[in-house]
Amino acid sequence: MPKGSCLCGAVTFEVAGPLPPPNACHCSQCRKQSGHYWASTDVPRAALTVAGEDRLTWFRSSEKVRRGFCSTCGSWLFWDPIFAPKIAVAMGAFDAPTGARLAMHIHVADKGDYYDIGDDLPQHQH
Repeated sequence: MPKGSCLCGAVTFEVAGPLPPPNACHCSQCRKQSGHYWASTDVPRAALTVAGEDRLTWFRSSEKVRRGFCSTCGSWLFWDPIFAPKIAVAMGAFDAPTGARLAMHIHVADKGDYYDIGDDLPQHQH
């Protein structure tokens, strides 16, 4: 069962079942929050178990989405489309090995001008 945590360990999580292929989001909100593009995997809500939820802080970044981070160390862990059946979990927060491989890049029309995407994975403009 894939497991992970924030940097300080106050928030831990596990996902029942294998991780779906992750994507890399290049939108300006993800870049501003993470410091670069953000890689995540979308898992069914029922498959995600979180411990230390009292240490999670949620930032409502739009009417439909909130972003969850550890209130102690600031690690950004979750991108939550509130009305969807899945929640995105940060790939960087998982303990290795994950067994997952990046599948695509999204929101590349909004990517930073300071880097290039150097792989052959599919790129979606939005």
